[in-house]
Amino acid sequence: MRADNTLRLDAMNLLVKGLGEVEAERFIYLVKRERFDYTEWQRDLWSDKTIDEVFTLASEREKTRTI
Repeated sequence: MRADNTLRLDAMNLLVKGLGEVEAERFIYLVKRERFDYTEWQRDLWSDKTIDEVFTLASEREKTRTI
């Protein structure tokens, strides 16, 4: 398990790489500004998919992952 500071740095680097600096900062602002319940969000995230569909999506994503 990585140290908290390392995790934060890695996550920020991924956000910047994927979104660009401005959009990454905007995302951080949105998360900090709004009351965000990660558990509730996760519960609803894949509500329209079966477990097999989620597994297939994750497997396909893993094949194309570069990091």
